[in-house]
Formats: sequence, C-alpha cells, structure tokens
Amino acid sequence: MKKIFPLLLMCVCMSATAMRPNLLVVQQEDVQECDSCMEIDSLQDEDAHLHEIVVTGLTGNAFLHRLPASVSTITKRQMATTSSTNVIDAIAHLPGLAQITTGSSVSKPVIRGLGYNRVVVVHDGIRQEGQQWGDEHGIEIDGAGVGSVEVVKGPAGLLYGSDAMAGVLIFHDTPLPVRGQMKALLESEYHSNDGLVGYSAYFSGNKNNIVWRTRYSGRHAHAYKNRYDGYVLGTGFREQSFAQMVGVNRPWGHSHFRWSFYSLVPGIAEGERDSATGRFVLADGETTRIATHSELKSYGHLLPFQRIRHNKVVWDNALFLGPGRLQLLVAYQRNRRREFEESASQAGLALLLHTVHYNINYQATLAHDWELAAGLGGMFQHSVNQGDEFLIPNYTQADYGVFLTTTKTMKKLTLSGGVRYDRRHLRSSRLLDDGEERFADLNRHFDGFTASVGASYLLTKGLSAKLNLSRGFRTPNISELSSNGVHEGSLRYEIGNPQLNAEHSLQADFGLHYVSDFVCADMSLFCNKIYNYIYIRKCVSNEGGEILMEDVPAYCYAAGDARLWGGELSVELHPVRRLHLASAFSWVKGVQLHQPYEAKYLPMIPAPRFTSDVKWDVISEGRVLNNVYVKMTLENYLRQCNCFLAGGTETPTPAYSLLGFSVGADICRNNHRLLTVCLLADNVTDKAYQSHLSRLKYASLNYSTGRRGVYNMGRNITVKVSFPFEF
Repeated sequence: MKKIFPLLLMCVCMSATAMRPNLLVVQQEDVQECDSCMEIDSLQDEDAHLHEIVVTGLTGNAFLHRLPASVSTITKRQMATTSSTNVIDAIAHLPGLAQITTGSSVSKPVIRGLGYNRVVVVHDGIRQEGQQWGDEHGIEIDGAGVGSVEVVKGPAGLLYGSDAMAGVLIFHDTPLPVRGQMKALLESEYHSNDGLVGYSAYFSGNKNNIVWRTRYSGRHAHAYKNRYDGYVLGTGFREQSFAQMVGVNRPWGHSHFRWSFYSLVPGIAEGERDSATGRFVLADGETTRIATHSELKSYGHLLPFQRIRHNKVVWDNALFLGPGRLQLLVAYQRNRRREFEESASQAGLALLLHTVHYNINYQATLAHDWELAAGLGGMFQHSVNQGDEFLIPNYTQADYGVFLTTTKTMKKLTLSGGVRYDRRHLRSSRLLDDGEERFADLNRHFDGFTASVGASYLLTKGLSAKLNLSRGFRTPNISELSSNGVHEGSLRYEIGNPQLNAEHSLQADFGLHYVSDFVCADMSLFCNKIYNYIYIRKCVSNEGGEILMEDVPAYCYAAGDARLWGGELSVELHPVRRLHLASAFSWVKGVQLHQPYEAKYLPMIPAPRFTSDVKWDVISEGRVLNNVYVKMTLENYLRQCNCFLAGGTETPTPAYSLLGFSVGADICRNNHRLLTVCLLADNVTDKAYQSHLSRLKYASLNYSTGRRGVYNMGRNITVKVSFPFEF
C-alpha cells in the first residue's frame, strides 16, 4: 500500500494520457454516424468537456454522470486507432479491464481481477454463450462490426442474471444510417509481426422504414515472434464472419431479425521444444521433429489446432406502450468447438452447445422523474460430446429470473436500485469410457438474489460523487463441477468438484468525476467480499509434489472466502486546444481469507498498470487532410508478486514497459471523408516480456536458455485503411 499511494498521486500530477474511457458518446441504433469530416472534428474537440454522455442504465438509456455504477466506454473510432488481434484485445487497455491470453487469437476479459464466468458478454442484446468456462475459449464476436463498447464494473446481475458478478461487456453494433440513406465501408489492415491480414466489407441502409446491415470480415495470421522465442509455433489463426440484419422501424416500435456466423481456427501453442536447440517441435506421425521456418510462417493449420463455429439468430421486437416500451427478444445460439491433435480430419475433443434465450421487459418513464423497468428472462442450454475424448459430461441447463429496477432523478441527486431473483437447474448424465465411469450423474439446483442500491450527487458544476452497494451471485459452471479429462488447449488435466456451492458477493463502489473545458478526472474505488470463491489450482501429492495424469499436470477446483479491493484513476489535461495529456492507473489486490502465505493471494489477478499518452492534433479542420494526429503511448506494468504460489500454480512476474507510437489522418473532399489511414507501432523497443495473465507463461521449459514458457509478441507495425461510401 505504501507504494500504491505515491503512484496514485503521480497519476493526478502526470500529464500523459492513454485512452479516454469515460468521455465518449455511446448511442443505440437510433443515433446516427456522421461522415462529415468537419462534424466529426467538432465532436472530438468538445468531448473533453462533454457532460451529457448516454449509456445503458438500469432502466434504459441514462447520462453517464448520473449513474451510481462505474461505467467506461470506448467508440469504434478509438478501437480503430488501436492495434489488436481480437475484439477483447482492442478494449483491454481501458482502466480496470485486463485480458487472459492464449497466444494472439484468444483473449478472455477480466474486470477488476475477476474473469471467466464472472463476466457476462452481451452482443446483439443477448449473452454470448460459447463454453466460456474454458481457459482458451475466446469471445466469438467480430470486432469489425462493433460500433461501441460499454464496460459496467461491479455486480450487474439485475439485468443479466447469474455470472455478472464482475461486470458486463456490452457490444453495440455499428449505428444505422439516417432515414433515406445508405452507407458502405471497406476496411483493411496488415500487421508486420505475425503477417496478419484483415479485411471487412459493410453495407447498411434505411429506406422506406426498412433497415438492413450486412457485414463480411476475415483475418488470418501466421505465428507471432519475439526476441527470445523467435516465431512461436501454434499462435497462428484464421477468422471469418458474416452478419446480416434486416427489420422495420415504425412509429409503434421496431422488429429486427439478426443472423451471424463466426468461424475461428486457432493453433494450439504447446511450447514443446528440442532440448538441445530450444527450437519448437511439432508432431510428425508417432515422432516429433523441429518445425521449419516455412512451417512457422505458414497460414495453414498445423497440428494441434481448434476449429470453432458459432451461429446466432436473434429476433428483437420493441413496442411503445403508454409511457414506456415493451421489448420481446428471442434468440438461438449454436456453438461447435473441436480440437484436432493427432489428425486434421478427426477431432479428439468435440463439444456442441445449443442455447435458447428469451427476454421480456418493460421500461417506462413515470411522473415526477421516476423511471421503472421490470421483466423476466432466461435461457436453456444443451451440450453434447461428439468426439472420442472427454473433458465435461453431456449436460442440460435451465435458467430463469425476474427483476425490478427503479430510478429517481432530482435536480442534483439521482437514486437507483433494484432486485432480481434467479434460479438455475443443471443436470448432467453418467458416461462410461472403456468400461469405467468417467462422469457420474449430477443434478443440482441453485437460486439466489441479486440487489443494488446507489446514488450520484452533483456536488458542484462539473464535479459529481457516486456511491453504490450491490450483491452479486454466480453458480458454479459445468467444468468446475464435473470436469474430468485432459484439456489440450490448457495443457492440464482438470478435475471438477461436484460439492461446490454458488458464489455470493457484497461490493461497495465509490467514485468522483470531474469535467471542465481543460481537465477531466475520474476516480473509482471498490471493495468486494466474495463468499465461496471458486478457483483452480495444481493438485499436490501427500508429499507436496506435482501430480501428473496422462503426462500433464493435474488441476483441481476448490473454494474459499475472498476479498478484492482496488480502483482506477484517470486524468486528462488540455493545456492548449490540440494537445491532449493524460494518465490512467489501475490496481486490484485479491486475497483468500484464512489461508497460509503460499495460498493467500488469488490466482489470475492482473498486475498494477500505469498508462501514459501524449497526443497532438496536427490538423483539425483541413479541407483535404483532417483529424491528423501524432500519439505516443507508454504502458507500465508493475511487478506482480501477489500470486497463488501453492503447488507452483503461479509464479511472480517482473515489471516491464511497452512504448508505442501512432499517426493517422482522414483524407477529405467537399467536407466528406474519402479515406482514413492509421500507422501504429507497438512495443517499439522489442521488449521481451510475459504478461502475468498469459497462460503460455507456464508452457514447457526451454533447456537451451533456462527460460520457462513462451513470451508475448515483440515489435509490431500495423497499417489500417478504411474507405467509407455514402449513397
């Protein structure tokens, strides 16, 4: 703590900034894009002191400074000026947000030290469901189709039910054009490090009350490289997606139909090396051999690899009734996940998950500035094994919940709160493997209440204070309860615990937000107590040694009471009109109560992070060149020594710093944007480092160098180009 407070003070005093998380306008589909270069520029000049920021509140759209909860936002334009290999990577630099990575193609979001099934991802208005329990199971969302993202920090189960204990990521689509207009967009990018080639084509329209939106995107990359490992075998990937929306907008409401298909073929990086040379080896029949340079840079599928297919259909309807709006949403998701280890045609582990969602809610604005929302919703899941290897049993899961929230707005004070009840029924079936019982029958019921109450108060002009108290709830997932098998992507044998109970949390959040013409500062502090916190750890023998099962380390699920606390602080200064200087600091500490030192700290807690950024708008209102900027970014990750040491589950991670530069410009004609170009350089110094949340950090030992695991990506130069069209 003695080291943390000086750093917090530095954040206030420093004048370098990274992303501007809480200063961005996030709109629903009825808010339109503006292609005029002059209009875009005027919005950017004003967003430093913009106070009327619209986000998704408990009872519908709300002003950001009026929400008691801690919320960050990021727009498509900001994501476009960030080099990333997946949609979570594009937003992971926001304060309070981190990512668990497996190579460059798979990232899982972490909010204030909590990840996996404690974070709900919402896309197309529904929860994204694709076997999120897996370490190397990413988020099946095409980043090119995202118009903006909201990050709700803290328990948010009032609207989204169980699993939203850490918070919610809400991905909004690209806004539709104004009435009578059609738009198209072509985008492309290239990364020098892993040879990533990305492309996207988009077409949307709004004619005669008919709206539509079509997008096709793709990305493919070979293995990435760094200074210590060279090209890392198994980190290449291929991604493709297609999305179609069509619907009607009428005075009575709207009815929209959405269909999307997402395909990802990521390699599985096992980190196995030749003991003499330290070079990566791959399987060749029943033997192994050193991978050639051409194989490392191949865009093809080298064993082992995964193949993920995700289909989603959503029918979204809204009807204006009286003072409010009635929404009915029904959706279906089909996720097929296969792992190919010994043959490119025969999958070993193969999982097929079907999910049906339903949601009915009513939002209304009543007399005397009262807002009310009430509804019910849930989902039904069925998962089956289709391969000859097993990790989890076949199972069915049924969820349902009801909620009620309300908000009262006064001149300076806003009060909000609500309550929700959820019930989950989980049943799995017995399975015999070679005559032996692999999985036993399981039939569990979980129910719990989620509640929240908070207030925001405008202390002075531009300065507001927030306080929120909330209770979260999460049930154990099928992997935590019943897993029993080798997870090739995770490089471990996982053993579930059928006696686990649901998690419950109590969290307090306090925040201050100040905004003026020249300064914007935001501070958020939290303390979270979690009862029956579920985590995974290495299994140890009676002698304290490592247990191997099927030649890989065995991991077991356990539970205990935990406490997390920390916060985020961001400051942005505008000493002159075109200069942006700011900084942001994020820190979280998680401990398990009543445990010895080696098991005191929770696993997978991100390292403290301090980001600095200096941006100069070279040309703001040019006729040909517009929004020309130059930016320098410095990310400092402090040493993380508060880790779960028991059984060698985790090891400390040293501090490191990453330097980045970027330049960009719009090319305009007649006040309309013809072309946008961005050039980005990440990890300019080619720093060899391992993120504390990288699972490849614990890959095999390199005997030739004595270094364990695989390092993150080295220097990378990215070029992005986009061509907008308007009809």
